[in-house]
Amino acid sequence: MTKKIGLYTGTFDTVTNGHLDIIYRAAKLFDTLYVGIFNNDKKNPLFSTLERKVMLENLLLEFDHVQVIVHESDLTVNVAEGLQVTALVRSVRNAQDLAYESEMVYFNQQMSGIETVILLANPNLQYINSTRIKELAQFGVDISKWVPNLVIKELERKIEKK
Repeated sequence: MTKKIGLYTGTFDTVTNGHLDIIYRAAKLFDTLYVGIFNNDKKNPLFSTLERKVMLENLLLEFDHVQVIVHESDLTVNVAEGLQVTALVRSVRNAQDLAYESEMVYFNQQMSGIETVILLANPNLQYINSTRIKELAQFGVDISKWVPNLVIKELERKIEKK
């Protein structure tokens, strides 16, 4: 039987409980799951890719078969092919996400033949997004129900430096 290898990519700036929910669920589906931090300068990241990698690794210590990787500048499908990925993992929170992901599924499939597994966001987490979390944290709002404590500490450290 072929080993099932997944790749879930994102900016993960900052890691939210929504991201972690998708990772936990995807980890059950694959023999190996790569969580890929891909650089997206358009999103103006608060944390460096190394800081995000360390955070994710610390948050995923319980998984032997989940590995966090960083990729600065390549197409997801190229990275996936190099890792022998059998399926890309994507998440959808709403209709807007679905429209965007549908287009990406099409092009990824056409370029590589790699399947995409789309996981719907947990309804309790579907409104969480990294941009909103960073904004709320800068205003001193308690974000503990949306992100892990480790992320809160790292956000507080970053905000204090500004």
